[in-house]
Amino acid sequence: MLSGSSILVTGGTGSFGRQFVRHILTRHPEVRRLVVFSRDELKQYDMSQEFPEHKHPGIRFFLGDVRDNRRLRRALEGVDIVIHAAALKQVPAAEYNPFEVIQTNVIGAQNLVDACLDSGVKSVVALSTDKAAAPANLYGATKLCSDKLFIAANNIVGSRDLRFSVVRYGNVMGSRGSVVPFFLKMRKTGTLPITDPRMTRFNIVMDQAIEMVFWAIENALGGEVFVPKIPSYRITDLAEAIGPECKKEIVGIRPGEKIHEEMIVPSDSASTVDIGNYYAILPMVRGITVSEYLKHRPGQLVDIDFHYHSGNNDWFLSVDELREIIRRHIDPRFLD
Repeated sequence: MLSGSSILVTGGTGSFGRQFVRHILTRHPEVRRLVVFSRDELKQYDMSQEFPEHKHPGIRFFLGDVRDNRRLRRALEGVDIVIHAAALKQVPAAEYNPFEVIQTNVIGAQNLVDACLDSGVKSVVALSTDKAAAPANLYGATKLCSDKLFIAANNIVGSRDLRFSVVRYGNVMGSRGSVVPFFLKMRKTGTLPITDPRMTRFNIVMDQAIEMVFWAIENALGGEVFVPKIPSYRITDLAEAIGPECKKEIVGIRPGEKIHEEMIVPSDSASTVDIGNYYAILPMVRGITVSEYLKHRPGQLVDIDFHYHSGNNDWFLSVDELREIIRRHIDPRFLD
């Protein structure tokens, strides 16, 4: 689908957006148009230096905000595929500025749905988060609302050749605000703060997240929330991998934080299918049924009360494996 297509990435100057653009231009240089849509002019300028138009004639930098419906509609003219990565994501900031986050993450999502319905778009893949599963903070709640809006949009496509789907994963290792860069910085102080020694997290690197989005573009039937099968790690093992010589100080769980990351909750098990490398959560209302879905894609329904969280995973990374992942994907000097 990507060859010769016109693609728009909301939040295109963020951690995911920038890497996704890099992958598109490397793997699909024949892309007809690639629109980087974001509200940060400085980041757009920086990206334009890395991806100059004379080397990448299909790239376009489009200033705008998903809160602005009219600007979205203009940006989507002639676009075939949309990757929705724009969001306000910082949990403390969301608690302090709730309606600002609602305007971007919820109203912005609906603006994008409406604009895509009116613009001839064929495929929309929206990025979600583990925090949308049984949300414990406002950010997670807004992303759950966003997920529901994109999935329900399939009910109103009518005769359009258009499908909406969602990909859900946890924090990307090494991304802005994640624990690994924080621990690498704190290692210099000789102390690593640990919120709770029981804490676990899923592990995904940026390349895996991007591959998942590529897969969803090619394979989504519309209405799925895709969840990857990925390993977990214990926060104590991560601390040992980064700072074995450091003191480990227990500081307590922050507001809105969970002991384990959740991606599929038991209430979703009745509509969740195992399709190999991923799980697909199907819509409960007016969507394709499990039996119909399995006619199109090999897989099987998960067990009733299936609960997929980082603490009950059967695949945990060792301290040595964590060190190697950090060296390979974040800082090649880590083990020097």
